[in-house]
Order: sequence, then C-alpha cells, then structure tokens
Amino acid sequence: MQSLAQSPTDDAFVQNPYPFYERARAAGPLFHWADYDLVCATSATAVGAILRDRRFGREVPPERRQPVPDHLAPFHAIDDHSMLELEPPRHTRLRTLVLRAFTSRRINALAPEIASLSHQLIDAFPAGEIDLLAHFARKLPVIIIARLLGVPEERADDLLAWSNAMVGMYQARRSRATEDAAAAAARQFAAFIAAHVEARRATPADDLITHLIAAGADGERLSTDEMIATCILLLNAGHEATVHTIGNGVKALLERGHGAAALAPDRVAATIEEILRFDPPLHLFTRHAYEDVEIAGHSFRRGDSVGCLLAAANRDPGTWDQPARFDPGRPAKTHLSFGAGLHFCLGAPLARLELATALPILFARRPGLRLARPPRYADLYHFHGLESLVIAG
Repeated sequence: MQSLAQSPTDDAFVQNPYPFYERARAAGPLFHWADYDLVCATSATAVGAILRDRRFGREVPPERRQPVPDHLAPFHAIDDHSMLELEPPRHTRLRTLVLRAFTSRRINALAPEIASLSHQLIDAFPAGEIDLLAHFARKLPVIIIARLLGVPEERADDLLAWSNAMVGMYQARRSRATEDAAAAAARQFAAFIAAHVEARRATPADDLITHLIAAGADGERLSTDEMIATCILLLNAGHEATVHTIGNGVKALLERGHGAAALAPDRVAATIEEILRFDPPLHLFTRHAYEDVEIAGHSFRRGDSVGCLLAAANRDPGTWDQPARFDPGRPAKTHLSFGAGLHFCLGAPLARLELATALPILFARRPGLRLARPPRYADLYHFHGLESLVIAG
C-alpha cells in the first residue's frame, strides 16, 4: 500500500482537494494518508463496501477508547448519546424511535414553508453585491429545523454559533481553543434544548420535540439525554451540510453557466443529485473495524480505523463518466454524499427538499445572478464549504 502525505489544512488542498484524491486513487482503492496515519478508501466500490459492512462501525471498540479529558466532558455528554456515534443495539433503538417522529409526511409538509421562507429571504436581500451564505444559505436551513423542532427561530444566531463551535470538533484544524469552544457550546445548547423538552412535556405542541417525547416502540421512550442529543444532531448535521451544499451548488451552477433551466421541474432532481455528487459538504468519514477483515487486499485488525473519502468515491471514473465534469443532465446513479448502510443520513430527505425547493426560487427570482468575486473555500476539512459566496444580479 502506498503512503501519501498531504496536509488537510494546506490552502491549495482546501481550495481543491480533488487532485490529491486522483493521486491517491492512482495508488489503488486504499492508501495510507501519512498526515493522519490512517488507511483511506478512494474508490466507490471500496468506500461503499466499508460503509455497508457491519464489521465496521462508528463506535471505537472498548479496548481502544481513550479517557475523556475533563474539559471535553460537556461535549461527550451529548456525543455519547448521539446515534451518529452509536452501533446496534443502541443505534437501532434510537433510530427506530426517531423515525417515528421524523416521518416523510412531516418532512414533505415543510415544502410550502421552505418556499415561503426562500421568498422572504430573497425579498430581504440588500441592494448591490451580497454574500449569499450570510443572507440565504445559513439562514434557511437553521430556521426550518428550528420550526421543525419547535424552538424559537429568533434564537437562530445562537443555534448557528453553537452548531459551528461543536462541528469544529470534527475539523482538521482542531485545537485546545476549538475544544473549549465546543464544550461551552455543548453546555449551552444542551440547557437550551432541555428547557424546551420540559416545556413540551407540560404543554405538547405539533412539533418534533413533542413527537420525540411521544415516540415509542415496545413501551420504550427516548430519555431526556437522548432527546437532547438527537435534537442537536438534527440541527448540527442538517444545517452544516445544507449550508455547504447550497454554497457549493450555486458556485458550480454559476461558474459553468447553468441557470434556471437546470432547475426546471423536470430537471431539478437530477441537478440536485449532481450538485451533491460533484462537490459534497462532507469529504472524510471514519469507521473502526470490529473484527479482523480483509478489504481490497488489505488486512484490517480489530480496532483499526479506516477513512472513507466520500468526495473521492463520488469522482471515481470506474463509476462515473467524466467525473470531474459538472453535468446536471447526468443520468442518475447512487452517490455516497449521504453515506450508505446503517448510518445513511437521516436528514437526506429534508436536505433534498430544501435544495429542490429553494434553488429554483433563487434562480427564478434572480435571473441575472452572477459571481461578483472569486469564491474561496474555508479551512473546514473534513467538511468542504465556502468562506463566502458574493453574488450580484
């Protein structure tokens, strides 16, 4: 297996990681990323196989777990109850209960609200050049998830600040300052959600927190800690990914001269899938081996970690014709931007609905939309999203 070095915080990589992925793929379906001391998968076949293989999972095996530092206790008090980080049977129980509240009917019913909010945000655009991330991409998903949960959307700025601080724990630039900020945000976020859970226990409403309280299977209920972790996960994961996807998607459309036609009713679904495939919001997702297993000729031992490079898999020429080309008319194929297997993204239907509703409205309302400045990506890896997206028209 070939070992390759590439700092994930190097600006050239941050701005365009795809040449490194191509170099890594040329080394085979697996390579050793020296900067992480981590075996990583690049091909669609290998990444898909690992994500679906129950011999790999998100939880670190007990014998490999490290003690939680005291300063990170508030963060792990939430993270340890998050279904994203759990495996069966706890994951099965949590996901089953959450799906009883987070139903497709409830999600689809949000379409008129997403459309109305999109128009309201566009109506509020200031004259001249604007940062689309600040005025549209960051506001829309956080307000929608706040309404879905039943928490005050007036607290959107707090929700964004807490979410950004906590997500910093998964970034390559993580530092002690990042950890302290994440712990403080976790403490405040948990207190905020806990207060709303208690309020809904006393006064139920037609919102997701109330339905999470009521959700049950075989007499089981979500504990308060589990509800807090679930609400925070839905907001953090759903908001962070959707913001980046809106920004990356609008950038791709404008840079390549695609406008409202690519978002017409008969084309919008394919365009959204191509946006998700071409430049996804999450690039690296790790798994841990639960037994000795061989993948693509490499023997993993129990406790070994493997990095699944979702963005590299999405540009595998063995799966996609001219994968580096952004083509909204591309025939539909399954990409890996939402993961696969047991941990397939719970919020994928909501993300797709937000994108398919908001982007056509944006391009219809602003037919002269254009990039006013060259966009730059932010130093966020394992995520991939823009610092800003300044537009005009």
